[in-house]
Amino acid sequence: MALLSPSRRLRRTPFSDGVEAAGVKAYTVYNHMLLPTVFRSVQEDYHHLKEAVQIWDVACERQVELRGPDAGRLMQMLTPRDLRGMTVGQCYYVPIVDETGGMLNDPVAVKLAEDRWWISIADSDLLYWVKATAHGWRLDVLVDEPDVSPLAIQGPKADDLMARVFGDSVRDVRFFRYGIFDFQGRDMVIARSGYSKQGGFEIYVEGGDIGMPLWHALMEAGKDLDVHAGCPNLIERIEGGLLSYGNDMTDDHTPHECGLGKFCNTHTAIGCVGRDALLRVAKEGPVQQIRAIEIDGPAVPGCDRWWPVTANGKRVGRVSSAAWSPDFDTNVAIGMIRMTHWDAETEVTVEAPDGPRAARVRETFWA
Repeated sequence: MALLSPSRRLRRTPFSDGVEAAGVKAYTVYNHMLLPTVFRSVQEDYHHLKEAVQIWDVACERQVELRGPDAGRLMQMLTPRDLRGMTVGQCYYVPIVDETGGMLNDPVAVKLAEDRWWISIADSDLLYWVKATAHGWRLDVLVDEPDVSPLAIQGPKADDLMARVFGDSVRDVRFFRYGIFDFQGRDMVIARSGYSKQGGFEIYVEGGDIGMPLWHALMEAGKDLDVHAGCPNLIERIEGGLLSYGNDMTDDHTPHECGLGKFCNTHTAIGCVGRDALLRVAKEGPVQQIRAIEIDGPAVPGCDRWWPVTANGKRVGRVSSAAWSPDFDTNVAIGMIRMTHWDAETEVTVEAPDGPRAARVRETFWA
């Protein structure tokens, strides 16, 4: 396999020294930054994530900060989710759409104040879209990328580890809410969230200089909890139906096609730039949608491109993410399937790189 050539365009993170010391074996590139993908092996990392606690360098989840009198108005323009009931201290999962209703990103929005928001983005250059929207509408708002690098603590022992470093009150933070906690005299936003189904937190680390002191403190505090460096796990995210922007969905897809219709309050989200387009989509309904797919046979190879899904020789969709699940003893996958074949238990064929595989659409994801 070819190696990545480092350069200043491929940015390290405040935690890269810790990641390298922990024996990272593979990276991907995400928002022009390094994102670890494997430490021991995908399978070993998967089992450990479900049993203990991991520290994830997810600094690549860059923040787009909105600050100023029109910050709230701009945030609502970006998403079809109605934000009027959102209060300071909450985090919302928000589809971000363009004027056609196409998905541009699926970040978490963090409301720090009425006039200050962070958008914790997936892999796309969303900053430029937000800047252009603010400029085009002449909004009184500053849009920038602050020096904020998320560090995720994930796994069933995450509460115990966090309490040792930040105090027992961190246990009281509710799902998709955040609190402000002290570390070495610095305030940190800590949210109960993360890109796994195992539970945990995301620490929004302001200032790269404090990154490694925090990393070392967490590692030291978690020795008897079997803490390890980790990363978002391919198998676990597919089991849980956690979508990956750029893999499972792109700007060619609407939130409704991505199964995110519950996050679209299109009738009441006044001001969203894609509102008119999404009103039409909501009325007509999608003709394709994300589905869980179970693939027969031995472990599938890596899915680095879309695999066609066919039925009776006709293409009816594609698989975008797939892996062997040790816990469910089958190949788990995420795919976009036409409405004619998206019902549960519909038999289809997945054209995998090693040949056709019998498969079926599932009612739900595995976890």
